[in-house]
Amino acid sequence: MRRFSWFNATSLTLGFAFLYLPMVLLVIYSFNESRLVTVWAGFSTKWYGELLQNEEFLDAAWVTLKVALFSSTIATVLGTIAAYVLVRAGRFPGRTLFSGMIYAPLVMPEVITGLSLLLLFIGLGMDRGVLTVVLAHTTFSMCYVSVVVSSRLSTFDQALEEAALDLGASPFESFTLITLPIIAPAVISGWLLAFTLSLDDLVIASFTTGPGATTLPIKVFSAVRLGVSPEINALSTILIGFVTVGVISASLITKRASVQRAREEQAAQRTS
Repeated sequence: MRRFSWFNATSLTLGFAFLYLPMVLLVIYSFNESRLVTVWAGFSTKWYGELLQNEEFLDAAWVTLKVALFSSTIATVLGTIAAYVLVRAGRFPGRTLFSGMIYAPLVMPEVITGLSLLLLFIGLGMDRGVLTVVLAHTTFSMCYVSVVVSSRLSTFDQALEEAALDLGASPFESFTLITLPIIAPAVISGWLLAFTLSLDDLVIASFTTGPGATTLPIKVFSAVRLGVSPEINALSTILIGFVTVGVISASLITKRASVQRAREEQAAQRTS
């Protein structure tokens, strides 16, 4: 165990300050009375009220939420299937090409991905809108789900599936009743990762979006180019609050589950 030193404490403090001090300042200035974000003129919550009355931001937030929900769900299903094929199908013709196509968006620049998808939609004659953004986000987020799920499947004990098959279960029943519940944490993690990537995406969405399908990152980026308004600070504070509540809730649920598991193990040891 490393000893405490002023160097370690200073490095840790500077690191956290570099990461979180800008967020703290953003939250503070979201309650600023003045329209100038760099001049403090008193405490006020009026910008939150104006944000809730801003139809453009609300519409963009609704579009972003719809796109994130649909794209992350589709990406989770397709990514789980792709991971299962890569891990369990063994060697098959075209495996190298298939795995390369799955993992290509991980290393492909987003500009290239967005431009190629734009050219594809134009070639197919598709009108750009919510559907094209969902397809684009599904394409690049599916590979992240595949990586997360395949890492769990590679350490999965196949003897459990074989035991279920020996007891008369069909391959589909073995997957749904045995495999899927065990890899569910990885599937959920992949869904959350795809959902977060979709919420945060700007480059690919800017290539594939169209009239009436402006996402929140695009709206914020367009507004910031004309100057940062206090409404953007309020919006960012709300997002930070949601993320904070989500992280704390997940930590509490994980801790409660680990405590419950430890109690069950102690009870099993006492009874044995």
